[in-house]
Amino acid sequence: MAMPFNADEVFEMAEQIERNGAKFYRAAAKKFKSLNKVLLDLASMEAKHEKIFAGMRAQLSEGEKEPLVFDPDGEAGMYLRVMADGHVFNINMDPQEKLAGCKTARDLLTTAIGFEKDSIAFYVGLEEAVSPAGGKDKIEAIIREEMGHITVLNTRLAVLK
Repeated sequence: MAMPFNADEVFEMAEQIERNGAKFYRAAAKKFKSLNKVLLDLASMEAKHEKIFAGMRAQLSEGEKEPLVFDPDGEAGMYLRVMADGHVFNINMDPQEKLAGCKTARDLLTTAIGFEKDSIAFYVGLEEAVSPAGGKDKIEAIIREEMGHITVLNTRLAVLK
């Protein structure tokens, strides 16, 4: 059975995801000048999301640092562990490693869309584990923004075709 996460650990993972996203988009903006503005805008949004998660984390009480939900089978913990362990994405990987594999703007946009989808998958799991009082509405808003990022990236990708 997987070790369950507490809210502090999950928000710390979410902050790292957003830091990685911002770092990836800033580095990509330097490499792909034709997409500079859109990539820097995305980096700014990711930095904003990181601050939201940091604020949510800072407001946790000691009691909220206990396991997030009653989960006798450990399913929520297993889901988040799979995500965090790099089976879906690796929050500890340097985002520039992924950027190195992007030779064209199409490669970059496809990679970025994948990152956004992975983030959404993580946040949907997080959303299920957070109560309305714990900031569920903030997570829902971030999910909607991440979905908007996919729309922006897909629109740019369609122009390249």
